[in-house]
Amino acid sequence: MAEAGRPLQISATVIREELERVLASPEFRASRRSQDFLKYVVEHALNGQADLLKERTIGIEVFGRSTDYDPGEDATVRVKAGEVRKRLGLYYADEGARNPLRIELPLGAYVPEFRSAEAVLPAPEPPPALPIIQAPTPQRPAARGPRIVALAALLCFSGAGIMWLASRPANTPIDQFWAPVLTGTAPVLLCAAYVPVYGLDRDAHPTPRPEDFVPLTDQFVGGGDLIAISRLSVMLTRRRRPFRLKVGNDVSFQDLRTGPAILVGYSYTRWREISREMRFFIDGTRRPVGITDNGAPTAWSLPNLPPDRRTDEDYAIVSRVFHPETHAMLVEVAGITQYGTDAAADLVSNADLMAEALHAAPRGWQQKNLQLVLHVKVIAGAPASPKVVKTYFW
Repeated sequence: MAEAGRPLQISATVIREELERVLASPEFRASRRSQDFLKYVVEHALNGQADLLKERTIGIEVFGRSTDYDPGEDATVRVKAGEVRKRLGLYYADEGARNPLRIELPLGAYVPEFRSAEAVLPAPEPPPALPIIQAPTPQRPAARGPRIVALAALLCFSGAGIMWLASRPANTPIDQFWAPVLTGTAPVLLCAAYVPVYGLDRDAHPTPRPEDFVPLTDQFVGGGDLIAISRLSVMLTRRRRPFRLKVGNDVSFQDLRTGPAILVGYSYTRWREISREMRFFIDGTRRPVGITDNGAPTAWSLPNLPPDRRTDEDYAIVSRVFHPETHAMLVEVAGITQYGTDAAADLVSNADLMAEALHAAPRGWQQKNLQLVLHVKVIAGAPASPKVVKTYFW
């Protein structure tokens, strides 16, 4: 594919070498899906198959969607394309700034473009003109008073501008979602729940009996919860917000009263008493396990959930409330299984997913409590982008 901006054509070998550099960078190394997406579109472009780079085709061949996949119902491809654009921008703003070639993904398209570094560099500025030296002419001393007043006025206007920038409302839905949580200076409490696990006694009978299994109630955190904690810690770090990480029973009610808190994962302990007061609640005591609506069972359940909790779908809840008991902002991110928790954390840390989730939110939702019920498809052991099936604002 010929690059835009130069008549010369870049060889496929050079483009593939640049692709390998991009895929090995920190911006892409941590995201297998972003790697798969970028490699797929670049290889198809190089093979003269740019006409196949459609949203539905990418969804089926890269993300494992079924042949009846409807892009209007599942925005995974659009969201991932936006994420890849951001990752490319970060890479070329830092590590790849001096690379001889750049790979770009234009807005609204899935066909990549390849540009030489010269095509994207700004034109050099002309050298400054030499100053003309003139003999000084005698001048009357200027009055200092007006200058001081003008300088003071300029400083006042500058200070007012800085204050306005600091206090102006957030622009994007994800900024607006987090704004009530991240106000103030208290560190955010980032909490993960312990998952109860049974361990086999090492001195057990050769044929284990029920009494040989020992409950390990305060040692393990779920895999999906761990991934969610990682996503949220990255999000808080990017926003330069200090946070404290606590796990399981180490979190006290007093901790939740000292500042905003983010609770990750379904809790089998004290968090249950906090979250069950909300309209939507994950009730693990019911069969089938699922989400209740004001205590009543709903269709958002997993009737065929196997003992190993491997499933091809999940449901999750995202809650953001000012809790009347803790008197602090509280965010809960929880799925019925680990897949839902992972997907819910992806939503609250991804600007594109959050914008889609809240596109129909009522006026003034930014100042309201809210709950989002999510449906998540699980493909090859990985959650797809969640879809909002119910919202509640109050």
